[in-house]
Amino acid sequence: MTLSFGLGEFVSTACAIAWALSVVLFRRSGESMPAFEMNFVKNVIASVLLLATVIVVEVFFDGTGIPSYSNYDMALTIVSGVIGLAIADTWYFKGLQYLGAARMGIVATIYSPSIICLSAMFLGESLQGWQYLGFVLVLLGLLLVAWKQNKEDITPENLRKGLLFGGTAVFLTAAGVLMVTGVMDRQPFFWTALIRMLAGLAGMCFFMTIRREWPLFRENLKGKHPWKTIIFASFLGGYLSMCLWLAGYKLINPAVSSILNETSSVFIVFFAWLILKEHISKQKLAGLLLTVSGVLVVLMA
Repeated sequence: MTLSFGLGEFVSTACAIAWALSVVLFRRSGESMPAFEMNFVKNVIASVLLLATVIVVEVFFDGTGIPSYSNYDMALTIVSGVIGLAIADTWYFKGLQYLGAARMGIVATIYSPSIICLSAMFLGESLQGWQYLGFVLVLLGLLLVAWKQNKEDITPENLRKGLLFGGTAVFLTAAGVLMVTGVMDRQPFFWTALIRMLAGLAGMCFFMTIRREWPLFRENLKGKHPWKTIIFASFLGGYLSMCLWLAGYKLINPAVSSILNETSSVFIVFFAWLILKEHISKQKLAGLLLTVSGVLVVLMA
């Protein structure tokens, strides 16, 4: 496989940069806003932008109108939205608040291995020998990040909670994406993305209703929050990175696009150092190198 750098490679790399920058900005915003409320605001902003995109792209330009979904496709899209956008994204933000951006960026490298493992378990796809080596490298990198001598700026309790929330969030994100992949092949992408996003919002509203947490939710939104940062991060992470991700997969080989997308971990660590002034130890860099190497081995295999 030869790697040139054209428009497809550019948008795939831009996707990684946009997502990485949004993660760092969300980390800064998370200092004042709880994870659930921040995820809710992010999903609302992304829903508005997706609705506008659907009207412009699908209705006016393509003239497709409202597509017809089978009950099976609609159920998959809704469940995927609740798992991936209501639960996984909230837990991702929790992991981000506990771990910081740099560590969370390294934990997020388990996304591609999770996709491949789930595909092997539920879709019958076989794993190659080199992929097992990639998984080992990823696990070694994560263990290096969690090693006791690398806790100079985090308590053991926060490390455990961050790894639990962050790792589970990335795994659930992979499961949610895998569930809806076939639907996106059969149905218009932006319509499916919009329905999935609205399903995630509906799931969050249902959760707050049954737990009677609407007053607490409104109270948490009243505080002093960096709204400009939150809105910009929501645009980057909830909308722009998704559009760039789709463009990359359509313009170039999906394997190349996915490899370029995975560079987001490197950009997260860089932005965490540049913007948040997070300390990047040699041990963190070694863990990052191991996990990224493992992901590349998995994808190339």
